[in-house]
Amino acid sequence: MSHTAEASLTTPTDTATILVVDDEMPFLESLRFSLERQGYRVLTATDGQMGLRVARAEKPDLIILDVMLPGMDGFKVCRELRRESDVPVIMLTARDDETDKVVGLELGADDYVTKPFGLRELLARVRAVLRRREAGDAEPAPVANSATIPRTEGLPSGNLTVLPQERRVMLNGTEVPLRPREFDLLTYLVRNRGIALSRQQLLDNVWGVDYYGDPRTVDVHMRQLREKVEEDPANPTRLVTVRGYGYRFEG
Repeated sequence: MSHTAEASLTTPTDTATILVVDDEMPFLESLRFSLERQGYRVLTATDGQMGLRVARAEKPDLIILDVMLPGMDGFKVCRELRRESDVPVIMLTARDDETDKVVGLELGADDYVTKPFGLRELLARVRAVLRRREAGDAEPAPVANSATIPRTEGLPSGNLTVLPQERRVMLNGTEVPLRPREFDLLTYLVRNRGIALSRQQLLDNVWGVDYYGDPRTVDVHMRQLREKVEEDPANPTRLVTVRGYGYRFEG
């Protein structure tokens, strides 16, 4: 099946483009129809290789990606996408497997939905992810005691410096490559250093109050951050776990 780029007649010219990658034709066509009725421009692909080609050519605003695909599965597609793009990805699976969800999040998926699901739930998640993408350049709001930290200057912590305006992180004078969400999370933690922040606080202030995804995404992102900014990620001294609650930045 060739990918579809047509939108409904009522679609606004500035609407978001969504790529759906799934090998179940009845499901694919049903979801395409439902998304187009909401005003989205919809592209479709029936396998992983086709999905990558369409994503590279069309640069969609969001990808809905099934895990179980012929040839290249959804995990491999997500891994390839993350090497070259920060496009939001919602992964779908027919298996309610905890391991699948964690792997998807670790690969950089923004959300994870288990089939069968209600259409209203999926549409709510789509809207939430797209809103977060639109607000991606906005700085997360600080909490208590962090308002006194100048936002135009670097945020130093020993050999680590966060530069909010430049969206850069320096460690021992060398820039650390971070994904946008990793940068936002680290910046929020540094601005609130010494304060124990719950997972829900982090979700609300970094991902947004309308985040519908798995709360464990905080733990996944924290683990990835530790790999990049801690000398010993297994025994972190900066990104400290507050057992049964959340995390705290020390420094």
